[in-house]
Amino acid sequence: MSASSVSYPILDPAMPLAARAGQCALAVMAKAPRPGRVKTRLAPPLSLEQAAEINICFLRDTTEGLSTVAAAGRATGIVSYTPVGDEALFDHLLPGDFLLIPQRGDGFGERLLATAEDLLSCGYGSVCLIDSDSPTVPAVAFEQAVAELQKGGDRIVLGPSQDGGYYLIGLKRAHAEVFAGITWSTASVFSETVAAAEAAGIEVVVLPLWYDVDDGATLELLEAELLRDTPPPFATLAGYGAEHTRAYLRMLRQQGGEGR
Repeated sequence: MSASSVSYPILDPAMPLAARAGQCALAVMAKAPRPGRVKTRLAPPLSLEQAAEINICFLRDTTEGLSTVAAAGRATGIVSYTPVGDEALFDHLLPGDFLLIPQRGDGFGERLLATAEDLLSCGYGSVCLIDSDSPTVPAVAFEQAVAELQKGGDRIVLGPSQDGGYYLIGLKRAHAEVFAGITWSTASVFSETVAAAEAAGIEVVVLPLWYDVDDGATLELLEAELLRDTPPPFATLAGYGAEHTRAYLRMLRQQGGEGR
C-alpha cells in the first residue's frame, strides 16, 4: 500500500526530531481490527463480528481520551500497530492528530520493548505503552503518567489491571529487563514487572487500579459501568465516559443481548 493512501503519518525511528524531546509518546498497542483476529475471547458471548466492532469502539474511545490528555501540549497520541500492511484499517478511526508506528518483534514482550526503543529513537523524551482493552481508564491516570515521566531521574510507571496485568507501562529508557522473562497473559505480569524493576534498581510509580475487558466477566463489569452507572468495586476514580463503547453496548442490548 502506498504511503499516500494512509490517513495518518507513519513514524520512522531513523528520522528523529529534537522537538519531540519534551513530549511523552502515548502509544496504544493495537491489532488491525479484523473479525477473528481481535478480542476473540469475547466470542462468545459476542460473535466474532461483534467482537471486532467493539474492539473498534475501544480503540476510538481510548485514542479520543488520550487526545484530550495530549492537548495539554506535553504528549503525543500514537498507535503502535500490527500487522504491517493493514494501516488502512485504522483510517478514520483515530483522532486527526494521531500518528502510527509499526510493531516489530515476535513475542508480546519483544513487541513492547521494540515499540519503546523505536519511539525513543524517534526523539520522544518518554513513552507510555497502553493497552487497547481498557476504554474507561480515567484520564487522570494518563495525566499522572505523563507528569511522573517528566520529572527528573529515571523511573517506570505502571497502571495495574484487576487481572494481575497492567494497562500502561511508562518509561524514559528502554529497560529490556522489565520485558524479559515475564510470564505474559497471566495474573503475575504486574508483580513480575515490579520485581524486575526493583531488582534493576529502577523506581516504580503505580497508577490507579483499573481493568481490561477481555472476557465475558469483564464485559459485564463494563456494561455495569457504562449502562448502569455502577463503577467497578475496586475503583477509586470515575471512569472515562467511553461514548462509542457505551452506544454500541446499548445497541446490542436493544438487539437482544450481545449475541447470546
